Amino acid sequence: MLKTKGMRFPIDVILVCIRWYAAYPLSYRHLEEMMQERGVAVDHSSINRWAVRFLPLLEKAFRNHKRAVGKNWRMDETYIKVKGVWKYLYRAVDKQGKTVDFLLTAKRDASAARRFFDKAMRHSNVPDTVTMDKSGANKAALDQLNTQRDIPIKIRQVKYLNNIVEQDHRAVKRVTRPMLGFKSLRSARSVLAGIELMHMIRKGQFMMAGCDNMSFANQFYTLAGQVRPA
Repeated sequence: MLKTKGMRFPIDVILVCIRWYAAYPLSYRHLEEMMQERGVAVDHSSINRWAVRFLPLLEKAFRNHKRAVGKNWRMDETYIKVKGVWKYLYRAVDKQGKTVDFLLTAKRDASAARRFFDKAMRHSNVPDTVTMDKSGANKAALDQLNTQRDIPIKIRQVKYLNNIVEQDHRAVKRVTRPMLGFKSLRSARSVLAGIELMHMIRKGQFMMAGCDNMSFANQFYTLAGQVRPA
């Protein structure tokens, strides 16, 4: 279970706040008002600290219970504003639309794409095929990986085949839009981990005994019980 030593709010309140923030298009101030209506006086800055601290731990725990994804990936990047500057969220889904992985980077180049592929393949094994748009940087990163492999990963650069991942970006952007940009890369990465986590739970990617009969909320709270103390 998440460690909340030194905090004056119970874990139930913390989990409700960060779940709502990651799951729905709400700002911290929206949540402050919503909790006040429920008799809980919590400052929006506290909710921010909880999100940055706990959402990455939950997403990390989720990886131990994530259903396997397919070997045909659709990869693309979208834009996230951090301190008024656009940054790049690399994402991939399989052909059924299940999330493979994600990575927020400061730059959009072959090095960033390579870091994304390395992370995705570390957690989800190696795909047979990766479909992407006409980005030269993304292809260069995969070409570089293929030089180290006996069996190369097939690369397809066909834009219309990537509609599935482009549509999937919308679920993430819908939640980030009311946030009006992040103040730092660290906070952006932390909150995006939570948003992606909730999106994966909704897509049925949480694998644990009995979870198929649970609501999305109860799956989230069950996952919180799996977080190992640091």
